[in-house]
Amino acid sequence: MADRYGDDVLADPRAHRRVVPTVTVSRGLLVEADGGFVGTVVGCTAREVVLRDRRGRERRFSLEPGLFRVDDQLVRLIAPARPAPAPKAPAVSNSGSVAVADAPARVARASRILVEGVHDAELVEQVWGHDLRVEGVVVDVLHGADDLDAVVRAFAPGRGRRLGVLLDHLVAGTKEARIAASVRHPHVLVTGHPFVDVWQAVRPEVVGIDAWPTVPRGEPWKEGVARRLGFPDHQELWRRIRTSVTTWRDLDRSLIRAVEELIDFVTDPDV
Repeated sequence: MADRYGDDVLADPRAHRRVVPTVTVSRGLLVEADGGFVGTVVGCTAREVVLRDRRGRERRFSLEPGLFRVDDQLVRLIAPARPAPAPKAPAVSNSGSVAVADAPARVARASRILVEGVHDAELVEQVWGHDLRVEGVVVDVLHGADDLDAVVRAFAPGRGRRLGVLLDHLVAGTKEARIAASVRHPHVLVTGHPFVDVWQAVRPEVVGIDAWPTVPRGEPWKEGVARRLGFPDHQELWRRIRTSVTTWRDLDRSLIRAVEELIDFVTDPDV
């Protein structure tokens, strides 16, 4: 191989200085390394290149400092630029909203959300718990809606003290619809879902069933459902339902819409 450094070693090095082009390393590139080793690139890091000759022998060569020949031209090899990491999608809460990491504890608002029973509260916590803690909203249990009018009066809603109420079976002609209609206050919102119980607002396939059983009127609904699905008691079935729900996607849209509406109502900054 010809003397790549020139003949006059005593001359001023600046007189012979030339710009050595750079070549980005790519797999399969044929390279001649110092010492006459010739091979194709089979690997590369930020600091070295791995060459394999025609006999299958592999050797590693430092990229810096180092001179190589490609197509009989003296070059410096550089590692390929690493692609920029893809931006991370923001973490989301179970409700589908953007999760707020390490959010400081917020003092509870005067406003509240009321639900009919413990199971309603647990389901709301499972899906919207993060959002409610970030917003400082407390969910309380009514244990039935028959005395809702008295509960509202005792709460004394007003500006900065709103009340949201989530009812089961809120369809025209029902007792719940009549109760909701009796509550008329600018700082109270009553909404709900059409199901007899909040259990039915969980999509049946999430629980591993084809559909929620039909229970005749007059028979306790939860006990009737548990019996028809082969559970010894309704509390065991509830544990199955509770652990099956992880995100808003596991719920019927009517419940999602109702809860989101209540959260927006009690956290409205303009009241």
